[in-house]
Amino acid sequence: MSKVKNLAIITTHPIQYYAPVFKLLQQRQHINIKVFYTWGQAAANKYDPGFGKNINWDLPLLDGYAYEWVNNKSADPGSHHFKGIVNPDLIQQVNSFKPTTILVFGWAYHSHLKAIRYFKNKLPVYFRGDSTLLDAQTNLRSTLKTVILKWVYRHIDHAFYVGTNNKAYFKKYGLNDSQLTFAPHAIDNDRFAASHNIEAEKLRNNLNIPAEAILILFAGKLEGKKAPSLLLKSVMSLNQPNLHLLFVGDGALQKQLKETSAANSNIHFVDFKNQLEMPAIYQACNLFCLPSKGPGESWGLAVNEAMACKKAILVSDKVGCAVDLVKENYNGSIFKSDDKGDLLKQLALLTKSKVLLEEYGENSGNMIKNWSFIKIAEAIENKLLHEKN
Repeated sequence: MSKVKNLAIITTHPIQYYAPVFKLLQQRQHINIKVFYTWGQAAANKYDPGFGKNINWDLPLLDGYAYEWVNNKSADPGSHHFKGIVNPDLIQQVNSFKPTTILVFGWAYHSHLKAIRYFKNKLPVYFRGDSTLLDAQTNLRSTLKTVILKWVYRHIDHAFYVGTNNKAYFKKYGLNDSQLTFAPHAIDNDRFAASHNIEAEKLRNNLNIPAEAILILFAGKLEGKKAPSLLLKSVMSLNQPNLHLLFVGDGALQKQLKETSAANSNIHFVDFKNQLEMPAIYQACNLFCLPSKGPGESWGLAVNEAMACKKAILVSDKVGCAVDLVKENYNGSIFKSDDKGDLLKQLALLTKSKVLLEEYGENSGNMIKNWSFIKIAEAIENKLLHEKN
């Protein structure tokens, strides 16, 4: 009988897109796992600078799997900079678990990089990240970045890539096809797909959005890289009485957006909503739009959520998931980032018919089914169980 494999997972803090995978791995019992949260226990209720508030997720993120908090000695703790994660006891805690393999989420933190370097050639070192080349530049700084990243990824034995753009990133910085396994970025498809028609209709009624109107939704942080201002100006330029736009979220640009649209009754705002409320919000719209210009829109998991709710999708070409999840003339469109003319063109085409949007939405729902937590769990298990220790 083969020895049970122990997987030590190193990540900063509980995240609603990863915790369900950890729970699933534990439930399936093909491998043993333990998660080491390096931000420290304070991360359970963390301040999110993008939203400008403490975010307490309304989903259980610590249930159903083994985990440990790791004491973080950083003077400025957080996942926003390299020295925000400093864990003197991390390697000792991981070794106490007696892992056969480690899986690290993100390398750009002091203790994560230290662990990667320590375990290289001692145990197989797996990696998970979602970076892309979409914001790549050609200058001295980018040359230095290439040197650093190739050095970092020489310490990685295997990476789980989330999609096409992420795979290209890993290959540019030194990993080959045999070192890469597809493990799609995913959300809880079933939870978002469950019907919330009553709540969705109530939301539209409360905002005075007629049933026959077309509602465009932006859901996320109201910050520069996501370009909500471009979307607002474009919708206002169309000046279609039957077209409404809803912003859901908080952020630095909220005040400016509200001031710009103050005289337009077809523009609506709803503050940050937690995870359990989001399915009804997506289901209230006809078209979901993520107009990001970057830098740093590595994937855009809100697109997965909207697709699970059977919605048509409009994204910019700087959104990491665009090439994988948005198919022209099938479930939506892709426009050139920061190009108001192209965005206007795509908006006009998509909003000319609710029937078309419904058809695209059905296609979205079918497409996203295979982008699931179970696919991630299977990818990790299959690699680990075939690893020769």
